[in-house]
Amino acid sequence: MDFADSLLLLTGYCVVIIAVSLFGGWLPSIFRLTHTRTQMVTSFVAGVILCVALYYLLPHSIIEIPGEHSVETAVWWMLVGTVMMVVLLRVFSFHQHDFSHEDHGSHEHAHDHQEHGYISVHPMSWVGITMGLGLHTLTEGVTLGTSIRAGVSDNAIGLSLSVFLAIVLHKPLDALSIIGTMRAAGFGTHLRVLANVLFSLVCPVAALLTFWGVGLLGQWEEYVVGAALAFAAGALLCIALSDLLPEVHFHSHDRAKLTLAFFAGIGLAYMLHFLEPIH
Repeated sequence: MDFADSLLLLTGYCVVIIAVSLFGGWLPSIFRLTHTRTQMVTSFVAGVILCVALYYLLPHSIIEIPGEHSVETAVWWMLVGTVMMVVLLRVFSFHQHDFSHEDHGSHEHAHDHQEHGYISVHPMSWVGITMGLGLHTLTEGVTLGTSIRAGVSDNAIGLSLSVFLAIVLHKPLDALSIIGTMRAAGFGTHLRVLANVLFSLVCPVAALLTFWGVGLLGQWEEYVVGAALAFAAGALLCIALSDLLPEVHFHSHDRAKLTLAFFAGIGLAYMLHFLEPIH
């Protein structure tokens, strides 16, 4: 792809990301979210993110990073991304996805839900969730921008499309975390709508700025693109393994459905490799 086509593709991605992010924030007002549906989506998205991190981002980062030690460099940056996301999860405790308030038939299960923040929400919980997800969505925007930039050089749409898929499936859950927490904490409709709109713009703005900014790096462009892709692989790997999957595994019911949804997510992401160039 040339520069103009890449910019047009990125613009299209950004429009869709804004739309699905707004949809995620409006979801509690439009539909009654059941616990099982929420967990099914979470499991499916975890599969997509895990496959994108290991099958697309990491290999492409190795290709992009120049020099004979590209593998070691890529793995190092992936480790940095993983560690940073672990710190963010510990400090801000974001990704609170389930606001269904369903009765699952046992006092122990209901107690566990309350203990994990699904029922009782502190009025200031939205601050930590917003800050954590804000930094997380900045990472997603940088990843999308660098994946498009990588496609300019090797004519690969599969990488950017896989990153876009991971973001567009995950973004409604992020918006739901923020808006659902604000709603449970008693914030009014106008403030929730404002927060939803502002949050939906973070990833597209970061992606566009990254796409333009990386092109100004000159001889450092390949290294920065490769390092950013490896960093994003580590961040997404952490999200899938230490946040989304444990949240699903915590529930002993519907194991078959959740497992199938997880493998379906991996399968969908894997199919995108047919859009990759042979090399």
